Amino acid sequence: MTQSLIAEILEPLESMRLIDPHTHINPLRAASSTLADILGYHYYTELAHSAGLPKSKIEEPGISAKEKVERLVPWLATIENTAQYSWLLEMCQVFFDFKGDRITEANWESLYDHSLQKMQSADWEQTVLDRSGLDQVFLTNDFDDPLQGFDTRKFVPCLRTDDLVFHLTQPSVRERLQRATGVSPGSSGSFKQAIGRLFDHFKARGVRACAISLPPDFSPSSVTASAADAVIAKVFCGSDLTSDETCVLSRFVFWSLAELCAEHRLPFDLMIGVNRRVYEHGVFQGQDLFDSRVSLIQYKALFNAFPSVVFPVSVLSETSNQELVSYSWIFPNVVTCGHWWYSNIPVYIERDTRGRLQAVPQTKQIGYYSDMYKLEFALPKFAMYRRILAKVLAEDFVIGRHWCVEKAVSLGKTVLRGNIEAVFGKSD
Repeated sequence: MTQSLIAEILEPLESMRLIDPHTHINPLRAASSTLADILGYHYYTELAHSAGLPKSKIEEPGISAKEKVERLVPWLATIENTAQYSWLLEMCQVFFDFKGDRITEANWESLYDHSLQKMQSADWEQTVLDRSGLDQVFLTNDFDDPLQGFDTRKFVPCLRTDDLVFHLTQPSVRERLQRATGVSPGSSGSFKQAIGRLFDHFKARGVRACAISLPPDFSPSSVTASAADAVIAKVFCGSDLTSDETCVLSRFVFWSLAELCAEHRLPFDLMIGVNRRVYEHGVFQGQDLFDSRVSLIQYKALFNAFPSVVFPVSVLSETSNQELVSYSWIFPNVVTCGHWWYSNIPVYIERDTRGRLQAVPQTKQIGYYSDMYKLEFALPKFAMYRRILAKVLAEDFVIGRHWCVEKAVSLGKTVLRGNIEAVFGKSD
């Protein structure tokens, strides 16, 4: 009974066209070129390294794509229990006609050669988009990205602002800002003029959101003009800032970005709670972890000060999810968003989804985003989420609350796509 009900709900969810509202896709090379692009995704390299494969074997300079895959394959046996392995297997079965249920030292080379042949076709990118049911893919663009050479209706720009908020003390970041805007800031006013030009540039090319990843100790607040003038003048003169001045600078830049989001009616995506370089000897992108000491109370001033700005918020732990549910329950401008990074495995997705669907208005939930670096990952990741969503809808709403199937499916469609269009705007 339950399995047939889940299947009945899942079928219309699987037939939906999707918008992926947060990825790290390079629109100039969106799809994979070799199997190494897929197995080189940090989930696989960090899991293999954790299981015992030396970092030097994974990141040896000059190693060929095929050699990299050959080195990783023997370690796949150690991660067959993981959700990440299931993504890999599903990708290979759907995209590369792989017939096995394990990728091993005996069969990987034929898989590599066949996948290479597929990926070398001229229409591979569009094939992946069509097979994955993707209408649009949101990007995370550097603030000085020229946003040229790709279809911004398909690959939607999103202004990523981490460098501006946390790395403006680096000369290279300041130089990039000056080149991109033609402004050499010497005061808070001229700095706001500079980032205003960034927003104008992105808006002219169809930007849908501003976004940032935030450490657990960051607490945004307004900064006085005099305090901001002092740190802006000092940093753009090339002088070193004290730790307190660096904090003032970060808070000022962040608050200015929120003001521009309000002015331009852009959502401000907040990904809260990641500590960088916790494991200093980890592989590329396998060094960062979450910190449960983070609290959304640190964002109280922000949420209160900008009622017109929608804040889609992503968090990394179940404890933080319960807090996010409560904030979205109370604040009209706080929206639950996806299942980020370490929360992106079925056991956590299911519990977090149940909590959100049971407590938060259905119009304030962005169900999922892939966070992918290559297009092929959208298919298995969204498939995983849709299966979980169908299970929760079946058990909690159709069985638990006697909803009809049509009503449960409607809720699923709202969470999967409807809210993305409502929050970020519909495409033309």
